[in-house]
Amino acid sequence: MSSEAVPIPPSNINLGTSSLSSNASSPPLWDRLSTWASENKVVVYTIAGVAVVVSGAGVAYYLSDSRKGSKDAAREDKKRLSKKERRKAKQEKEKEKSAPEVEAAQEKSKEQSQAKPPTVESDPLDGIPQIDESNVDTLSEQERKEYATKLKIAGNKAYGDKSYNDAIELYGKAVLCKPDPIFYSNRAACYNALGSWEKVVEDTTAAINLDNEYVKALNRRANAYEHLEKYSEALLDYTASCIIDGFKNDQSAQSVERLLKKVAEAKGKAILEGKEKKLPSPTFVTNYLQSFRPRPPPQGLEETAELDDESGKGRLRAGLMAMDNTTGEGYDAASAAFDKALELGDLDEHEAFAYNMRGTFRYLRGENKDALEDLTRSVELQPTLTQSYIKRASMHLELGNREAAASDFEQAMEQQKEDPDIYYHRAQLHFILSEFADAAKDYQKSIDLDRDFIFSHIQLGVTQYKMGSIASSMATFRRCIKNFDKVPDVYNYYGELLLDQQKYQEAVEKFDTAVEMEKQTKPLGMNVLPLINKALALFQWKQDFQEAEKLCQKALIIDPECDIAVATMAQLLLQQGKVTEALQYFERAAELSRTEGEIVNALSYAEATRTQLEVQEKYPQLAGRLQGMGASIGGPMR
Repeated sequence: MSSEAVPIPPSNINLGTSSLSSNASSPPLWDRLSTWASENKVVVYTIAGVAVVVSGAGVAYYLSDSRKGSKDAAREDKKRLSKKERRKAKQEKEKEKSAPEVEAAQEKSKEQSQAKPPTVESDPLDGIPQIDESNVDTLSEQERKEYATKLKIAGNKAYGDKSYNDAIELYGKAVLCKPDPIFYSNRAACYNALGSWEKVVEDTTAAINLDNEYVKALNRRANAYEHLEKYSEALLDYTASCIIDGFKNDQSAQSVERLLKKVAEAKGKAILEGKEKKLPSPTFVTNYLQSFRPRPPPQGLEETAELDDESGKGRLRAGLMAMDNTTGEGYDAASAAFDKALELGDLDEHEAFAYNMRGTFRYLRGENKDALEDLTRSVELQPTLTQSYIKRASMHLELGNREAAASDFEQAMEQQKEDPDIYYHRAQLHFILSEFADAAKDYQKSIDLDRDFIFSHIQLGVTQYKMGSIASSMATFRRCIKNFDKVPDVYNYYGELLLDQQKYQEAVEKFDTAVEMEKQTKPLGMNVLPLINKALALFQWKQDFQEAEKLCQKALIIDPECDIAVATMAQLLLQQGKVTEALQYFERAAELSRTEGEIVNALSYAEATRTQLEVQEKYPQLAGRLQGMGASIGGPMR
């Protein structure tokens, strides 16, 4: 198996278009954006796995399509070029990027050679006096124009002969005669060949000042900026180039996608280094904890057990009781209690369980190294505690170690092969890898071992949906509603599938039912996802931005740290043309993200938004053009 990082969702449900998954490759907002992009072909171009989206607000996005299944990836592998072919293609691109504009001259020369018998080629510099700053003003306008053309031809020839310094001198004299953007850009090509990146920037800037829609100069300067590691500046130039070209230049679009990632990664690392290690939103924590079947407290830690509250066992029990609150304060108290329990010690047979719980909350805080150590200690102390293997497998998968994750599932099965949680979480692994048939088998095995765990049923229905078995999926959800009619999650996720099918009225009804159940059963720690899903349904169905925003704001009042609510607000604001406000929410989403991958994903959207605001400010003539591209959008994001 590959060691490539594949983040595993800490939530219980994986929906392709609007799941709870909080992983780097396909969190709900990014999936919705990608889905919407695929349905608006007028303004979306698929370029080597990059979707270029122009929103109604006049903002273009470059989204890597992370939803391709393993079969799609295999087909792509067959299409890949050999190493030799890739090297040749790269050389051709570099040549195109750096070569001066000699095409027209070459074509003209070809035509002349076909029309006349071959003759001795004349020197283009014949008849040209020595030109410098001291005497150029003495030349007539016609002479300067004529000499500039000849100097350019001579410069092109010198460039073709790789006499770059001679070419630089000739183009420089041409510039003295006539400050033409092509002459500056051609001289920049010479500096490009010599690796003089600052000089490339200087000359391309001069060319762009003379013609601010000069695409070749913009691309050339962007390439120089990238070599100088000025990624934001390079991104700005490539973005302007894409807008001018109407997003038809594959290479420029791919450069934007690459640079968005570079800029986002650089900023993401800085955010991660300075990020306070704290628990994510209560919604996130609840969804992770709910992905394990509820079990009573270990014997001796029951609420009725006589324990000193300030002992290690007392603190361990206090942590379990605090978790039941399902609020931010409750989870913070639980985390502190588990830390204190191990600090106090004297846990006897509960020591392995204590390491399990502390490791769980360390993982949720993003302290993966310490979490792995705790879970490893837990399985060493009590190998039969299979939940520790399962949680460690999830962490290994998030860190990109699939082999270790698979090994942990195998070890767990060796201890208790009838533990339904093993099959449920191994199914999650298969689902993420688009191995839907294997996922369905494991979800069904989990159900066979324990039919009372609702999320196995829900996820089986989602997997059937992803496999294209829509009728089977809907039937599974109808059975869920019949058998688990008091569980709000059933209505929420059934609503998501209905929403994906654009059955808006039915979807909204299901979300309303889920909201009311959440209010009744968990008034202080309700799951805000049905509120967010209803907001999106109203947005898609009726373009009711006002009500959709109210629902998201309500979700954020209940759970201020909910990254899904923040990202959805960014989406709603963007669709209304409130780009500056949307940018703030995208940045907030990055701050709330748990892992580096999630941060980079959110920052990519923030940087795309910021860059195009800068483009419109720097090149105001492009603003109207970008708005025009977004005018024909066929529908809202899903």
